[in-house]
Amino acid sequence: MGVEAHSPEDRFREFLASFRTDSGEYKYRRRIAQMSLMGTKSVVVDFDDLLSYDQEFARMLVERPDEYLNHANRAVLEQLRYEDPFYADEVKTVYARFKGLPQRVSIRDISSRHIRKLVMFDGIVVRATPVKPLLTRAVYVCKDCGAIYEKTPSGRFGVTPTPPLVCRSCGKKGRLEFDEESSSFIDFQEIRVQEKPEDLPPGQLPRSIDILLFEDLVDSARPGDRVSITGIVRVLEESGVRRGRPKGFELIIEANYVDVAGREADVIMISPEEEKQILELAKQPDIHKKIIASIAPSIYGHEVIKEAVMYLLFGGVPKILPDGMAIRGDINVLLVGDPGTAKSQLLQYVARIAPRGLYTSGRGTTAAGLTAAVVRDRMGGMALEAGALVLADKGICAIDEFDKMRPEDRVAIHEAMEQQTVSVAKGGIVATLNARAAILAAANPALGRYDAHRTISENINLPPTILSRFDLIFVMRDEPEREEDKRMTRHILDLHRGEKGMPEPPIPPDLLRKYISYAKQISPRLTKEAMERIEGFYLEMRRASEFADSPIAITPRQLESLVRLAEARARAALRDIVLAEDAEAAIEIMKKSLSQVGIDVTTGKADIDVIMTGKPKSLRDKLSIVLTTLVGMERESPIGMVAVEELYERLKTEYDFPRADFEKLLRQLLREGTIYEPRDGFVKKT
Repeated sequence: MGVEAHSPEDRFREFLASFRTDSGEYKYRRRIAQMSLMGTKSVVVDFDDLLSYDQEFARMLVERPDEYLNHANRAVLEQLRYEDPFYADEVKTVYARFKGLPQRVSIRDISSRHIRKLVMFDGIVVRATPVKPLLTRAVYVCKDCGAIYEKTPSGRFGVTPTPPLVCRSCGKKGRLEFDEESSSFIDFQEIRVQEKPEDLPPGQLPRSIDILLFEDLVDSARPGDRVSITGIVRVLEESGVRRGRPKGFELIIEANYVDVAGREADVIMISPEEEKQILELAKQPDIHKKIIASIAPSIYGHEVIKEAVMYLLFGGVPKILPDGMAIRGDINVLLVGDPGTAKSQLLQYVARIAPRGLYTSGRGTTAAGLTAAVVRDRMGGMALEAGALVLADKGICAIDEFDKMRPEDRVAIHEAMEQQTVSVAKGGIVATLNARAAILAAANPALGRYDAHRTISENINLPPTILSRFDLIFVMRDEPEREEDKRMTRHILDLHRGEKGMPEPPIPPDLLRKYISYAKQISPRLTKEAMERIEGFYLEMRRASEFADSPIAITPRQLESLVRLAEARARAALRDIVLAEDAEAAIEIMKKSLSQVGIDVTTGKADIDVIMTGKPKSLRDKLSIVLTTLVGMERESPIGMVAVEELYERLKTEYDFPRADFEKLLRQLLREGTIYEPRDGFVKKT
């Protein structure tokens, strides 16, 4: 469409008034007319529309944004006066916001050649300051004669200018004071945006850049959000530069538009052809097997664990109950394994394949790094910086070397695993951030290799409070077995030789990522048949625990896990209902997990307390016998304490206690502080 050679403001107003969509609708007239209904002060313009209508204006907007944004803002106000004169008089200032510039730059490529230019880039918000008022016009009044003086603040941060020393009206010195009622302020916030992990060049640290948000852009993005930002590149003088050094400047962005990428679900762009491919895949009867075979195909075997990872990738459906209580849909999986069982490779693969994945490792991870840190910003205030769990919101957080984390840091994960929030109260900031992430953790056994004769909590240095929050726990054991070793050797050697015959994954990684993202939009519901299967299994397991001397085999926490697993399997086949076969598969994998870790190793019976409390029922019964006998003997003793040897003799006579068991139980009671040694060779209940 041709454009007459008149002022830039008129040209942009003409674009707003006459641009139509393919269906003939006046796109921007409608958006401007809706501003009063929405209560907004800005209109979002698609850069492609402007480019197709007026190339010259679009080019100049990128080259000279300060000048051309002013033209665009005035044009929007003029058009608003035509569409809704009352609202135009009420707001006085409106803004044109531009999205979708044809060329994106990466944060590390923004340099001095971009200063005063309009750029667009992507990243993750890692820090946000509180919203503050920014001074735009300072008014001073003379206390004696009432003369008024106006001053405009200098710099980007609205630093209050110094008032005139002498009143020009009455000639008196030092009588001028700041009048905040007549002065003007706007909302202001600063955020920090960092490069996305997947965009990082090898061996480089992620770069970040500070963004200034004004007016209606404040609070448009939170820490953890993935954003696309359009803004003007500015320079800011560095403070505290040492004498003799050249004056330093840093780059900063004055945002024009902030586009938060799919806050509810990190939806990846899927083309119509890919959508067709995804729907075709879902129709195949062996879709679950294909997905499992596509997860880390270079890692040999571990089909059950890969099935658990499939459920974790797709996840169950989160629910908000009428009373406001939330039930998580994300599935947490813990892998405990011998060295060299490819735990780390599996975790890194999952972090890459997930639509939003983050990988972190034990010893280098602190509580603040997992949750959120409070840091000081350039204006001296406190700001919140998001940690791994917050950045992985609506995604997957893979935590390797889980057992190597310091206990005080590991405590930070408790709340995130069940409530899926991160609460922070430090540095004057009290906040609750979302951490709706599925957690895939890997831990090594405390003694180097997994000991089948010890419980899960004895094998790894993890408290039961954390163990019980995992839906599935698997043990990856490295046991010599001739035929299996032969196949694995061949597989690994073929990988190293780059054999052409290596099987291709049934679903390529890029398509699998998009398949997961597409499936996440489906919310399957339980059918009557699926509910009956889950209910039948749960009640059967509980019935086995009804006798007084029987351990508890399953708790309501595992019941919720079964529902999540069944929903995830239905999602993987893009079904909106959970079938009986999904419930059966969930029950099977739960049985496999419980058979590895939910077993009392001394009796061989299913006992969920091994995970929930760290003490199987058989151990609790033995501890109870020792304590009851000790208390009884204390009452009989004239000195109020019992000799260790006498206690052992009594237990051996009455209960046939083996010496090794007695010493082990005594050590445990002393360690827990239930009993103590008043003097050498004697014990007493605390």
